[in-house]
Amino acid sequence: MTISTYNTRTGKKEPLATIKENHVNLYVCGITVYDYCHLGHARSTLVFDMIVRYLRYRGKTVTFIRNFTDIDDKIIKRAAEQNTTTEELSNRFIQAFHEDMISLGNLTPDLEPKATEHIPEIIELIETLMAKELAYETEGDVYYRVERFPHYGALSGRNLDDMMAGARIAVSAKKENPMDFALWKSSKPGEPTWESPWGPGRPGWHIECSAMSKKYLGDTFDIHGGGKDLIFPHHENEIAQSEGASGKPFVNTWIHHGFVTIKDEKMSKSLGNFLTIREMLERYPAEILRLFVFSAHYRTPLDFTDQAMHDAETGLDRMYSCLAAVAGLPQSGSGASAIGKKDRQKLEKLEERFCQALDNDFNTAQALGHIFDVVKTINKITHHLPENPGQEDLDLLTKSSNTLKRVGEILGILQQEPVAYLQAKQQKVLASLEISPAEIDNLIAQRNRARDEKNWDRADQIRAELLVKQIEIKDSASGTTWQVKI
Repeated sequence: MTISTYNTRTGKKEPLATIKENHVNLYVCGITVYDYCHLGHARSTLVFDMIVRYLRYRGKTVTFIRNFTDIDDKIIKRAAEQNTTTEELSNRFIQAFHEDMISLGNLTPDLEPKATEHIPEIIELIETLMAKELAYETEGDVYYRVERFPHYGALSGRNLDDMMAGARIAVSAKKENPMDFALWKSSKPGEPTWESPWGPGRPGWHIECSAMSKKYLGDTFDIHGGGKDLIFPHHENEIAQSEGASGKPFVNTWIHHGFVTIKDEKMSKSLGNFLTIREMLERYPAEILRLFVFSAHYRTPLDFTDQAMHDAETGLDRMYSCLAAVAGLPQSGSGASAIGKKDRQKLEKLEERFCQALDNDFNTAQALGHIFDVVKTINKITHHLPENPGQEDLDLLTKSSNTLKRVGEILGILQQEPVAYLQAKQQKVLASLEISPAEIDNLIAQRNRARDEKNWDRADQIRAELLVKQIEIKDSASGTTWQVKI
């Protein structure tokens, strides 16, 4: 099977080709560290966490790099507002970011370089661009000449002449062209600065990723990723810088994920309509958040609603209930096989169908569909399993349960012990109900008396009363038991 990905630069799905066989070099643009991360950032980290997990699952070596932008206008402004230094502010939020990633259950990248730790590489790259007359200095600032890069706009599908005609960029007397962008910014009073051939200053935003990716992955590498909002101008400018300097293709495959929206409006700090990762995890466990994110294809918009989160929670509960049901089956049996050919094939093909979905541009929504299909099938089988099941059936159910856990790990779900998960969930739900265990036991005792007296109407009424309060009861030869309906 071949993994195909949608390449933003070509606008089509293509087989994933790597420079070195079975080795994927992946660079993802990280956060600008001046505040806590929101759900949009969570989606980005989760998407690429899933991609890295799956590539490794398929036997590929992955070098995963995600940077930190730790010097920027926003960082400088926020540090001034808090009467602290940019270094203290950025380090504080890098620490917070790492805490959020641990809480989400994300893998740690192989490298997490900071822009401020790569000033020499940035300066060297700018000098190369100036030597090729692709950049120019004016009053301590250095700008990139976009008109001299013939492929400018190829990633975003924009035409430079149209961009210039519709530009709303404030024209600076320092610029030769209003579309030219800063590679180096001269220092202003009170700002952190570094020495350079053009005087004290700091790097522009775009140049840092070109310098860091070149240092660790070379002039050309396999995959560059980020959100759709980075296509223009950030990634467009990276291409201009990197290819202008090296004369070689910068990236073979560009992967961009869609936005997280609230009421169909992009979630962002500037709009003030965001939920931080920490706020989300106070309300929902990480696996529920992961299931919500992967319920949509990574390139499509993901609209946050309480109902969507409730649906994800219900779906996760269903998965764990299935795993718990299999875990509760006997270890051995001597009966005849009761699983039909169609159901048996569905269980046996889970891993193959799951991989086919992810091979098709990492289609997690389709992959989850296959998981839920198998969960539904297992639940049907276990519900109708004879008292003395066949050993062949027990082995298949156990194997299928293990497969669910294994493919679930690629999505970062189903990593808890199923029975413990359900017990903890029941305790949580029970604590929120307006009925105590003692009251439940009392109603069950009343129901048992009603049944002894053959007062079936009263017995049914009590069962219905308990069900309204999310309490399910089950009668067996050994007595009546109850559980919280989750």
